[in-house]
Amino acid sequence: MNLSNITYTIHHNLCTGCGICENACPFNAIEIVVKEGRFLPQVNDGLCKNVQGCHRCIDACPGVGVDLSRIANEQFCDEAIKTDKWVGRYMKCFVGHSNDYDIRYHCASGGMVSQFLIFLLEKNYIDGAVVTAFDPDNELLVHSYIAHNREEVLHAKGSKYAPVSLHGMAQAIKQESGSRFVIVGLPCHIQGFRKLEKIDRKFKGKIFGYFAIYCSSGRTFYLTEHVFRERGIRKDDLTYFAYRDEGCLGSLVAKQRRSIRVDNNNSETSLYKEDEVYKEKYQSYYHPLRSFFVPRRCLFCIDHYGELGDVCFGDIHIEPFIEDKIGVNSIVVRKQLWLDLLMAAKDEMYVTLDEISVETLNSSQEMAGKKKGRNKNFIVLNKKLRRAVPVYDVSLPQKIGIKTILDYAQNRIQQLLGRHKNLWWLISKLKKDTSHYK
Repeated sequence: MNLSNITYTIHHNLCTGCGICENACPFNAIEIVVKEGRFLPQVNDGLCKNVQGCHRCIDACPGVGVDLSRIANEQFCDEAIKTDKWVGRYMKCFVGHSNDYDIRYHCASGGMVSQFLIFLLEKNYIDGAVVTAFDPDNELLVHSYIAHNREEVLHAKGSKYAPVSLHGMAQAIKQESGSRFVIVGLPCHIQGFRKLEKIDRKFKGKIFGYFAIYCSSGRTFYLTEHVFRERGIRKDDLTYFAYRDEGCLGSLVAKQRRSIRVDNNNSETSLYKEDEVYKEKYQSYYHPLRSFFVPRRCLFCIDHYGELGDVCFGDIHIEPFIEDKIGVNSIVVRKQLWLDLLMAAKDEMYVTLDEISVETLNSSQEMAGKKKGRNKNFIVLNKKLRRAVPVYDVSLPQKIGIKTILDYAQNRIQQLLGRHKNLWWLISKLKKDTSHYK
């Protein structure tokens, strides 16, 4: 690999859009821009010092790969640690939910991420947390920031089925007066920040922990645009939007202004009311689109649970938990420190927790197995095709079959359709029937 700068990642289509490279560059030579529905880095060659031996951006890049096993072994080494082929190193697994009904009902799954952060902030265990929220002033609807209190945490509630870049967050943390911060992110975010810690001591000294969100794959902004276009949702008129709200699994909820004409003394006046609401079951709109708007790099990801996160959160859609209609999370804890803090939150009545086996957890996460199997096969296939792939410190299969080739071809064709708006009419014809979800 030619470790020039982040241009290598862009050129070989390995970028995850995490924004870590902008955080890593000491010369402000990298700007994260939106291109073709994704966050991508843009390098200012006039400011870049790579020719002088820098390459910090590529050193921190998770897109080119990460030593998952080595870093996990270094970070998670408590006496009671266990290892699972899908979960990685862990101490215990739980199901749980917030004890605040509104948080449990309206936040992602059972609201555990939001509620646990609120506990840590209110009890002064941390000084802030990096979270991501919808931004009504941003046409892409998401932005990341440091939350310092309950209100700021809850502003970021809910799942984000769109690209999330955490560019600027390392600098923001270093500028804060506090010294104990949690970063909430996807597995690729956590991988990048773990790599950044190796080259930025000031940043590392301010990190108290990482919360990882399980991730089946990323999505481009085009997914949201496609969903809006099909349903007549007007982005510019939105007053509220959530990919998932109102209970476990939940529904897409969009509220938008409706223009009403009234006759006032023979002159027409436009009035606006927030009374036009669109709702649709999460499985109905999202599941059929899971492959069409997935970036190519996600096909090579082997980390579903966030194996470098101190605590990891996700859904659990199996019996008997799927019968819960309010909200329930699954949780993986990888350090004694964080296990103690989670138990403290339970003792203080912030959350409800019940331990489950790692086998129960894995049975609820089909993509965890696919990432350790199918995606490894995709890496081997692309290596045979002499294409750049991420490098992990794990063993790869020696052979692949025709099923891998066909599966990869199908995914790439669907991604091709998702990238070109003039082909979106084909998606409506090819996506699976979802009438049984309604």
